[in-house]
Amino acid sequence: MANYETQIVVIAAGPSGLASAVQAAEDGAEVIVLEKASAVGGAANMGMGPLGIGTKYQKQNMYEITVEKAFNMFMEYTHYNVDARVVKRYFEQSAETIEWLEEMGVEFEGAFKYFPKSEATWHIVKTDQGIGPRAASFMNKALYARAQELGVKVLLETPAKKVIMEDGQVAGVLATDKDGNEVEIKCKAAIICTGGAGCNPKFIEEETGYKSGEDMHNFQIPGIMGDGLKMAWEAGADHLPVRIEQAAAIEGVDDLPGSVGNIMSQPNLLVNLHGKRVMNEDQMQNTTFLSNVCSHQKDRVCVSIVDSSIAKYYMRNGVDNVSLVRTNPDVSDFIDAVKMAQANGNEGLFIADSIEELAEMAGIDVDNLVDTVDEYNDFCDSVDEEFFKDKRYLRPLTKAPYYAAKVRPGGYGTVGGIRINENCEACGSDFEPVKGLYAAGADACNLYDDSYMFLLPGNSMGWAVNSGRIAGMSAAEFVED
Repeated sequence: MANYETQIVVIAAGPSGLASAVQAAEDGAEVIVLEKASAVGGAANMGMGPLGIGTKYQKQNMYEITVEKAFNMFMEYTHYNVDARVVKRYFEQSAETIEWLEEMGVEFEGAFKYFPKSEATWHIVKTDQGIGPRAASFMNKALYARAQELGVKVLLETPAKKVIMEDGQVAGVLATDKDGNEVEIKCKAAIICTGGAGCNPKFIEEETGYKSGEDMHNFQIPGIMGDGLKMAWEAGADHLPVRIEQAAAIEGVDDLPGSVGNIMSQPNLLVNLHGKRVMNEDQMQNTTFLSNVCSHQKDRVCVSIVDSSIAKYYMRNGVDNVSLVRTNPDVSDFIDAVKMAQANGNEGLFIADSIEELAEMAGIDVDNLVDTVDEYNDFCDSVDEEFFKDKRYLRPLTKAPYYAAKVRPGGYGTVGGIRINENCEACGSDFEPVKGLYAAGADACNLYDDSYMFLLPGNSMGWAVNSGRIAGMSAAEFVED
């Protein structure tokens, strides 16, 4: 057995774990980080950047969003079902955290909206390849370099297995190395930052009722299995609800050119399998709202429909709504992409010469869909009397061929499960801190209640880095007492 002794053990080296380690080390603590993978960064290496409130980038663009405004938006959005003290501390620290990252050499493209109805709070990390996925890996590299500079010991391929408790407080952490040998680290504090359980279908079904890969198409980052949640609960932390951080998925388009997903996620006619409309389609741009809607339909599925005239309009003029994931409004290769889908036997995309045929192919009630399309076409000549969609997006479906795509609940992984307070101390069911135990990032993200707060984009990574810093500060203060 290998033995170590330190003041703080950080369990996992994603952005929350790296931020915890750096902050604690800057505050004078001795830190060891355990990471089960062979590299640091975790799921956040796929991300783009953190939230910031009241930053210089927002001020430079004369965009005003204050902590007060963001806090009130957040609390009203969640109907005050979340801890206001946690939200307040997170937002108040977020602008300074952007500067903290810059001091390590992280650069930012600026502050951006995710989609038109959101706020410009997403601070995209600058890379050598422009704005796009995986930008945050540059931030993780900077955090890792800073941790090494501060003398933090990072043990890769060394997954934590158990938090050792003695007399009601943390006394150490058990782990195993890449050869299966047991590793014991004596410590006074442990910070759990393992990123949830997005790659554990059994865990997801037990905690949320969704069947991953069937009625829930969430990201499944290898190794994200819920280890930290289980360790925290075993150590005495309260078991709070675990949820999926939802964002709807257009089925069967991942291997196709982006134009297919881009067109089918526009504010088109959206129906359920009964052939009925289910929302004001302008709200589809918020994929959390869209995922919620899909979750409440038969088979947890909706269908987005356009005709050839709408498709050609988009191909000629560009799409109505762009996002930071689909930034290019050019969808001129849509027809070629659809032919590719047909050649590949795609089962989530449908092309038909009539509404009746489309309904049969997609498993939609034929008579109801015909009636819905007729009524919707009438609305296009006047106003949407059903869900009040903006007239700009009312385009009739009259010209074959017709295109449809299934839309299903999706998400980035799980959030929540460990009760914390505003100091990121893990707390028991009595709301009292478990001495020496802290949690940050997705494991402790009980912020959104039942719906991810996409109106303030960057929350996932913003919470990860800021809660990591808070946990690092708190743990460093605890071990020095």
